[in-house]
Amino acid sequence: MIKFGPSGNSEAYHNAGYQGSSNSAKWVKDMGLNAFEYSFGRGVNVSEQKAIEIGESFKNYGVEISVHCPYFINFAGVDEQKVENSYGYVLSSLKIGKLMGAKRAVFHPAAQGKLDRETAVNLTKERLKILADKIYENGFDDMIVCPETMGKSAQIGTVQEIVDFCKIAPFYYPCVDFGHVNSLWQGALKSPSDYVDIFDTIESGLGFDKLNNMHVHFSKIMYSGKGEVKHLTFEDTEYGPNPEDFITALKIKKIEPFIVSESAGTQDIDAKIMQELYCK
Repeated sequence: MIKFGPSGNSEAYHNAGYQGSSNSAKWVKDMGLNAFEYSFGRGVNVSEQKAIEIGESFKNYGVEISVHCPYFINFAGVDEQKVENSYGYVLSSLKIGKLMGAKRAVFHPAAQGKLDRETAVNLTKERLKILADKIYENGFDDMIVCPETMGKSAQIGTVQEIVDFCKIAPFYYPCVDFGHVNSLWQGALKSPSDYVDIFDTIESGLGFDKLNNMHVHFSKIMYSGKGEVKHLTFEDTEYGPNPEDFITALKIKKIEPFIVSESAGTQDIDAKIMQELYCK
């Protein structure tokens, strides 16, 4: 079943007087949405008891939760301690995410740094193999773990790189952030066929199951020559990508991924727009 929901709590949620995540599940459910992404962006700072409470709330309202691992992860880093920390960030996200009832977690794979591209990508692959072993060792291999396409030229995570990473282990599924892809490709997503081409690349490399159950981030994003600058809302008319084209492509391919809106402050409203487009 296809899922639509926001990443985190919107401006409207906060303007209604809510704080934290105690009312997030009800808010999302009341909007008719069925997904929510909880971000550990600045660190996994949720106690086990709080995670269980959050999970019970989302379960009671029938909203599926995913988690986003901390932004500090870099599997192409040259500092071994920071690489060890990166393993820890993913594993702790999976641990707390699982207590929340999450079945999937997203992470940013790496930054190129001063390495040449090929070296950085190969280093990331080797460390994702090590991460896979750690995931097995800790019993988290029943979760979907999603390396994400990135939006800046200095980051590791093109569509093809993510496809290759997801061949490493059966629980690695792609997270395609179409705002990132559009930024990296300098506005190249202009029609449904552009999305279908990406879906075909994923299906060819990974099979239909990983395509159908992929993770999606979607928002309009301002970009410069080096890629992503900042997230926008669907009200923006200058930058893409276009949600109508994306939804059309979903219907062409007959796939039902987990779709998270990352719009700037209107993520719940824009998730609802995508859901309504899909249901037309």
